[in-house]
Amino acid sequence: MGFESIVEEVHVLAGDLVDKVRDLIHEGNVQRIVVKDEHGNTFVEIPVAVAAVGAILAPLLAAVGAISALVAKFTIVVVRSEPKPPAGGQPVP
Repeated sequence: MGFESIVEEVHVLAGDLVDKVRDLIHEGNVQRIVVKDEHGNTFVEIPVAVAAVGAILAPLLAAVGAISALVAKFTIVVVRSEPKPPAGGQPVP
């Protein structure tokens, strides 16, 4: 069984940015998080496999907190890995 990437965007205000990124890092199926401002400029791109290591997590969250002071609204682009449905379209029970 293979995996496919699903991309979703989450819009948050600056005050919620760190909490949302922390929650996404702790989810099991998130591969990458990209934080962008309201104009589409990328502030930080986090490969979650690397960020899940505790020693790296704290400085990343501090950096996300620092950039949240620069802009009021952010878009978080989340890349998730989900199992591909089996061929033939039959759902797995």
